[in-house]
Amino acid sequence: MTNKRGAWTPDSSTLTKAQTVMDAAAQSGNLYRNGLGMIASENIISPMVQNIIASDLHGRYAEGMPGKRYYQGCDDFDTIESIGIELARSVFNAPFANIQSTSGTVSNIAALKALAQPGDDITAVSTADGGHISHARMGAVGLRDLNLSTYPWNEERMEPDIDGACELIRSVEPKVALIGQSVFLFPTPLKEIADAAHEVGAKVMYDGAHVLGLIAGGVFQDPLREGADVITGSSHKTFPGPQGGFLLSSSEDPAFQKRLNNAVFPGVCSSYHLHHVAGKVIALAEFEEYGEAYAKDIVQNAKHFASALAAEGFDVLAESRGYTASHQVLTRHGGKDSGAGAKAARLLEDAGIITNMNMLPGDTKALTPSGLRLGVQELTRVGMGPGEMEEVARLYARVLIHGEDPSSVKNDVADLKSNHQIIRYCFNEENQSGYPL
Repeated sequence: MTNKRGAWTPDSSTLTKAQTVMDAAAQSGNLYRNGLGMIASENIISPMVQNIIASDLHGRYAEGMPGKRYYQGCDDFDTIESIGIELARSVFNAPFANIQSTSGTVSNIAALKALAQPGDDITAVSTADGGHISHARMGAVGLRDLNLSTYPWNEERMEPDIDGACELIRSVEPKVALIGQSVFLFPTPLKEIADAAHEVGAKVMYDGAHVLGLIAGGVFQDPLREGADVITGSSHKTFPGPQGGFLLSSSEDPAFQKRLNNAVFPGVCSSYHLHHVAGKVIALAEFEEYGEAYAKDIVQNAKHFASALAAEGFDVLAESRGYTASHQVLTRHGGKDSGAGAKAARLLEDAGIITNMNMLPGDTKALTPSGLRLGVQELTRVGMGPGEMEEVARLYARVLIHGEDPSSVKNDVADLKSNHQIIRYCFNEENQSGYPL
């Protein structure tokens, strides 16, 4: 078995295989150092976060909560986690924060464990309309054996049909009304949905994985003040930390907070990857210092990029609403289920632009969708602004509209990226030697 570059065969020596892994990691670093990372669910970490996740903490355990551990040797990590909880409460303006979860999906499983029992009803956005797979029977909702009903969708506004969603909630009377998407262009009118949910005794769960940094930066919406009981999220998308998750709540009830903590440990985590928790803490400290500016610049860049793509002739979704209010931009490249999005993503990768194909309203097949989902948070992180967004849109047009050979465009992609090798919005920015592996 080999990848498209060719590297190893099943009968290779173990040393050859190990060296191939090292080489592949270096090649991956080169791909992104010289290219444009535009997958909406990814980001890069600061030098200080890189250092802490490579520390001795990577192999240690600290089951429990600070001061209440099942292992010895945890005093120093107690300090780290305690600072992290304090920072998370401050950054997210949340009475409760748990920073142990190993991913956004694990955060979702934990929240559902705390909020519902198997056989209970839940309402959520369907995957066809942009809901995350963990909101579906194939993911965390199915794992908890919950009965799923999905909201009607307003395609023009790219959000749940609010009247229909409230009607569904009042009809189903779910234990959990789940809001949030993987395709997340605009703030959800949360207050109306939360009012309907609380009217029937449901808890409101907001999956902010994609937009958590925008929420913390004050440029998207404020779910905990708009009716959400719990926020789940990832620590590595618009929030620019290491891979991991958060669980937040507006509740000050100690019993409810204990339920949430117990749902994470021992509910869904044993070891919760102490080096990544420590990385989250550093990222929280950096975000408290620089996050507001970073979030503002992300949204400004996304809006500018969407407008520039439209000016180049692309079909950019949600034109009537100004295309986007988040880090994401959606483009349509052909008819439903045509595979045009997959083809566009492959051509862009050949040009050094890394994106992902994505289902759009009307598509039914995840592997042959018509669209692309594009994110600007990584380009923003390395200092690109509106001028660069226009240049990136022109690069897209050269490949996908004008039909230029991607290999020739790739040289100009690398030239653009060569001027953006320093990670911004973090400590020790001035001491960096360049883009990390």
